[in-house]
Amino acid sequence: MARLRQPLLALHAGLILAIATVAPQSASAEIVDVELILAVDVSLSMSPDELAIQRDGYAAALTHVQVINAIRDGAHGKISITYVEWAGATVQHVVVPWTIISNLDEARGFAEKLTLHPPKSARRTSIAGALAFAGDLFAESPNRGLKRVIDISGDGPNNQGGNVSDARDALTEQGITINGLPLMTNGGFSSAYDVANLDIYYRDCVIGGPGAFMIPVNEWTQFPEAVRRKLVLELAGGPSPRDAEWASVVTVQGEAPADCEIGEKMWRDRSWMWDSR
Repeated sequence: MARLRQPLLALHAGLILAIATVAPQSASAEIVDVELILAVDVSLSMSPDELAIQRDGYAAALTHVQVINAIRDGAHGKISITYVEWAGATVQHVVVPWTIISNLDEARGFAEKLTLHPPKSARRTSIAGALAFAGDLFAESPNRGLKRVIDISGDGPNNQGGNVSDARDALTEQGITINGLPLMTNGGFSSAYDVANLDIYYRDCVIGGPGAFMIPVNEWTQFPEAVRRKLVLELAGGPSPRDAEWASVVTVQGEAPADCEIGEKMWRDRSWMWDSR
């Protein structure tokens, strides 16, 4: 019996030490209303001008009075936010790390960091990879949000890095919300891998979780306003039926489901086509 008790006491001491090591980190985590990941497509189908429009649009939206008011109106009056650019399955770059924003000055500081270095394009489109990377970012976040949201934008379907709906489901099962900003624009580079109904694809294959929605962008001139509306709705707790009427908001429910593997199928069926994603 004495031999058995000694290993048990050692195990008990080890557990106490582990709890003592983890507890201060949990206790020191700052509570925010939302942990928000802005995940932005930089695949080769995006022109340099479009990449700049995206960054400028997010910078302008984050410092807009409506967004600042939405942050202040939260239970804690602050959010934690990070900005990530992504392309292929192994291409994810944190442009601005986790930052707490509670006022205009902090929002301006975040926006300024977006313009320090120009964005860089990369091959392929892996929404699945971006979502998996976002899940890891939540695990590494120094703060704790009342809700966790991924705001993902892109101009094409997933064509690398696993099934996108599986990646979505793995996150939504954890209570994470994924909202979308499908870019259905025609001002950049055309590609053999474009799909006509990208909004339907995002609705059925990408967005999900509590209160999930998307706002399609049909022209680049719409981008800044779409980003601003989307951020306000995310910070306010999601869209209401009235929002869907005036803001082109599309919720996760819908009919005529899309093929969630269309991007992969188009990639496999290519022959002589040059890869533009």
